[in-house]
Amino acid sequence: MTKDANTNQNGPESGAVFGADARPRESEIRAARELLADVLAPTPMVRFRPSDTRGDGPAIWLKPEIHQVVSSFKIRGVYHAVARMDEARRSAGLETVSAGNTAQALAWTGRAFGVEARAIMPDHAPQTKVDAVCALGGTPVLVPVAEVFRYLREHAWEGGPYAFVHPWTERDVWIGHATMGLEIVEELECVDTLFVPLGGGGLTAGVASALATLSPSTRIVAVEPEGCPSFHAARRAGRPVEVACDTMCDGVAVPYITAEMFPFLSELIDEVVLVSEADVRAAIRALALHNRIVAEGAGALALAAALRMPADERGVSVCPVTGGSIDADKLATILADV
Repeated sequence: MTKDANTNQNGPESGAVFGADARPRESEIRAARELLADVLAPTPMVRFRPSDTRGDGPAIWLKPEIHQVVSSFKIRGVYHAVARMDEARRSAGLETVSAGNTAQALAWTGRAFGVEARAIMPDHAPQTKVDAVCALGGTPVLVPVAEVFRYLREHAWEGGPYAFVHPWTERDVWIGHATMGLEIVEELECVDTLFVPLGGGGLTAGVASALATLSPSTRIVAVEPEGCPSFHAARRAGRPVEVACDTMCDGVAVPYITAEMFPFLSELIDEVVLVSEADVRAAIRALALHNRIVAEGAGALALAAALRMPADERGVSVCPVTGGSIDADKLATILADV
């Protein structure tokens, strides 16, 4: 069941629509890589090893962003955005809204710059993510999930004391994320399909923009869980709509695509694929058992979609493993489920 996502005219949905000129430019992406040089861990491509190990057909390449300092790709965009702030704004302290990974990236970045960092987080966020934010010196502010999205819709940060980093709509965040796309095209001569997990759209806006410039023949497949198909529903409706979210993929559990982001993402995305919770669990298990990679639900979305698509249809594919913050008991249950 869906409803119109534009009923509240005070939120980001009522902002100006991003045009193609908002896409990160190659010069900006390369500059961002230089800025991030001392922050990013190398995440070289790793070939997915299926259980039969024969490796027949076109390869699936993994981009293991779990090896970043905060166990997710989020450090790329968050650090880049904060580093480009003027010092007066940054010194007031940092704030974001997050299911957990952006919060960890902001906490790490705040510590690096010696400023306070706090994150509005849903009160059902995985304890692993809450604990990690605290360990990095950040302040998690746990509220009901409806309050998280009210905060975003109503721009509740405006007038507050903190410098707010928007995880979806901030262009400097996109540019930081776009460095992943630059690394992909430098490592692989040919990429037929990039599978990218889609929540609010910040990662897709960055990495898909990079490939549109550097590898325009690559097909961009956005991946959502069946339990939170916000972009899929928006495409069917021809406008942003709000959907119910019930998924283990908390990192992409965003119930709507903003009206700013919808047309921008629509120009970048060639196809959107939905995957089941069973598909996600199977991908988490395969990553752990065959490649020794620990992934959370959202982190396994891309591989889950690639494994469902016929090899001759997907071709040589890249699947970012976007995050690895999963509660130990949940991981153990998934690994034991044979």
